[in-house]
Amino acid sequence: MSENHAGKKSLLPEIATGERKIEHVRISLSEEVSGVGVTNGLEKYRFRHSALPEIDFDAVTLESSFLGMPVRTPLLISSMTGGSKTTGAINERLAAAAESRGWAMGVGSVRAAVEREELGYTFDVRRHAPTIPVIANLGAVQLNYGFGIEECRRAVDIAGADMLVLHFNGLQEVFQPEGNTNFSGLLSKIEQVCRQLEVPVGAKEVGWGIDGGTAARLLQAGVKFVDVAGAGGTSWSQVEKHRSKDSMRRAAAEAFAGWGNPTAECIEEVRKVCADAGLIGSGGLKTGVDAAKVLALGADLAGFGRSVLGPAVESEEALHAALAQVEFELRTAMFGIGAATVAALRATDRLVRIQP
Repeated sequence: MSENHAGKKSLLPEIATGERKIEHVRISLSEEVSGVGVTNGLEKYRFRHSALPEIDFDAVTLESSFLGMPVRTPLLISSMTGGSKTTGAINERLAAAAESRGWAMGVGSVRAAVEREELGYTFDVRRHAPTIPVIANLGAVQLNYGFGIEECRRAVDIAGADMLVLHFNGLQEVFQPEGNTNFSGLLSKIEQVCRQLEVPVGAKEVGWGIDGGTAARLLQAGVKFVDVAGAGGTSWSQVEKHRSKDSMRRAAAEAFAGWGNPTAECIEEVRKVCADAGLIGSGGLKTGVDAAKVLALGADLAGFGRSVLGPAVESEEALHAALAQVEFELRTAMFGIGAATVAALRATDRLVRIQP
């Protein structure tokens, strides 16, 4: 660990290690990896302020539920990391903060621990978060590379999770030196997992977005929730560009810097075709106002990734402050439109699209 400018302990090693999980974190925090020429689309919406909200700010509550599970906030620390001592420490810090503040939490791909039992502790966030919803995570493509129902069960057990999300990261796999790129015939295998696994199964992208048509096919196959993970935040083609030693792929990554479906569009599309499914809105969220917008657009949870990863690496205090600020901004936005509950926020007619 290293000292940051405030003298607090940072969880990242001072020098590059070459270890993929650590380098993903380092690159995400130190390089320009946001999409270029594409946004999450939330800037196209604004709330109409209510000068007479007729509610008490102190009575504004963030309590809600997701897939029948009560949550103290409609907020999620998105799936990010695990698989090494350093990233396990990040997960531990994230889990403790999520438990303290009532956020749901996802972990990064548990594949490493399924394949190497000794890495399981780096994903075992339940030890530090006994009451919040926890989401285990595997790459959907692994169903074409030897993984099946037993590996999915193992991932859930390792994380002590309430549900499993299968992530879709096709473009990342193409640009990743060690990528798995056979995405053929996955839908039927996903359906088998949904039928056999004892916990709900969800689907998520990693930053290029799930559109309404794709979500409908996944839900028809038995998926219970969708995390749209839209464009406008981290672009994993850009992340992998910084890892690649292949000059052609590094150059090609630039052509995909603006690729993807904006978060706001994905949320609207998925909610229209999947009225009753669980829906997580993530992709480039930075503030509680962003969270308010995705909830008003139809999401059940608002997911935060890189915007909380930096504070988590910095210190426990920085992470708690960052989560508290998001909560305060969300409650203030709700107060500003006269919505005392998350249900009222989701039903509001005060979110309007800005005319071009």
